[in-house]
Amino acid sequence: MLKFILCDDNQNILNQLSIMLESIFFKNDLEAEVIFKTTTEAELLNYINKNSFDVVILDIQLSTKSAGIDLANEIRKHNKDCYIIFTTAHSEFVFLAYQCKTFDYICKPITKERLEETILRLFSDIKGSISPNKYIKLDNKNTIINGNDVQYIKRDGMKVIFHTTSKDYEIYSSFAKLQGQLPSNFVRCHKSFIANIDNIDKLEPVSNLIHFKNNATCEIGPKYKKDLMKGVSSNENIF
Repeated sequence: MLKFILCDDNQNILNQLSIMLESIFFKNDLEAEVIFKTTTEAELLNYINKNSFDVVILDIQLSTKSAGIDLANEIRKHNKDCYIIFTTAHSEFVFLAYQCKTFDYICKPITKERLEETILRLFSDIKGSISPNKYIKLDNKNTIINGNDVQYIKRDGMKVIFHTTSKDYEIYSSFAKLQGQLPSNFVRCHKSFIANIDNIDKLEPVSNLIHFKNNATCEIGPKYKKDLMKGVSSNENIF
């Protein structure tokens, strides 16, 4: 599930943008949602300090002409990998926008067709990336999830279940096929589990149990215990 944040100082534009996005997500069967929208820079900064997100659609002109650029630079400090899309009524700011590693620049008034083109290209960019990143493509449709939200992956017969902070995703696959496609922070810890070591809250080596930050747990298998302990040994927050 890709998480979108919207910021525009015009409440009507903000509402219209949110409605258009939800319609695009539904039409194209995209696993995405608008998790936060605001008209102020302060509210946006406060939110990104405490929450995870994947895409920010940001008005380049807020309180001042350069406010959007300054805000984008702050966003990059908290999430260097997120996608930033700028909107504005002034096309002359396009060159300033791309200084912030901007994915796209949409001129106002924003049409659904133009916005849909950008969103589909964004999903295509994530799915087509050949370098390891935090996003995981689950199937042949448009199901893409943020690996940071995954607590563990469980094998259940012919199915593989991704347990995230918000919901579970099921696909038909195998661990043998899956492991080579996952980021390095995913470590096999049991014949039926792969753990995201970045989300481990506590290990219990005696009882062979892993606790995650959302109170979920999974088991540690003796065969995989050594590799797991090696993988988490540099993470000071686990012990």
